[in-house]
Amino acid sequence: MIESLGQLRALYAAPGERAARKQLQRLDTHGQRFVARSPFCVIATGGQGGALLDASPRGGAPGFVKVADDGATLLLPDAGGNNRLDTLENLLADPRASLIFMIPGMDETLRVNGTARLREEPAFRDAFAHERQRPKLVIEIAVREAYLHCAKAFMRSQLWQPGTWSPRDAMPSMGQMLRDQIGAVVATETQDEMLVRYRAQLDSEQAPSA
Repeated sequence: MIESLGQLRALYAAPGERAARKQLQRLDTHGQRFVARSPFCVIATGGQGGALLDASPRGGAPGFVKVADDGATLLLPDAGGNNRLDTLENLLADPRASLIFMIPGMDETLRVNGTARLREEPAFRDAFAHERQRPKLVIEIAVREAYLHCAKAFMRSQLWQPGTWSPRDAMPSMGQMLRDQIGAVVATETQDEMLVRYRAQLDSEQAPSA
C-alpha cells in the first residue's frame, strides 16, 4: 500500500517541463475559445467537515458558460435539476471548485480550478437573459489554475467513436433502475417516455423572444 509521497513518486518519472509549465493563472485566448465552444462540463465541489466530494454534469449550447474579466472569471448559470442542490450547498460551505470542459469530437479537455461565489444579483442573471432560461443564480468562479489536458484518456476510451458505444438497451431504463433501488415510489416509465418528459421540461425552459 502506498502511504507516503516518497513511495508514490518512486513509481513514476518526474513530470516533463511542458506538463509542469502549461498551468496558467487565468484563461488565455485558447482557453477562452475552448470554453466558448464547449457544450458540456463537470463541476466538482467539496462539502463541509470532510464531507464526500461531488461531481455534477452541466450542459447547454456551446458557450453556455461565459468568460469574463479577460479570462480571470467564469460565469456558470444554474439550470433546473433535481433540486438536491449538492453543488450549491457545497459551495456555501467550501468555495473551492474544479471544472473540466469537453468539446464533442475533441480528445483534449480543459481543466479549471478556482473559487466560487453564488450570485443572484440581476446583473449576473441578466447576462443569461437570452439563453434557454434566465437562471435563479449564477456560479461566479475566480480562475486560479487553468490548463489543457492531453488526449490520452479519450483516445484510450474511444469516447467519441460511435462504433465503440454500447447500445442503450444494454442497461435498463433510468426509471427501471430507480424503481429497483428505491421501490414502488417511482412510477413505471419506459426510456422513451422519460425522454419525452425531459424534452417537454427542456422546451418549457426556452426563453421568450426578445
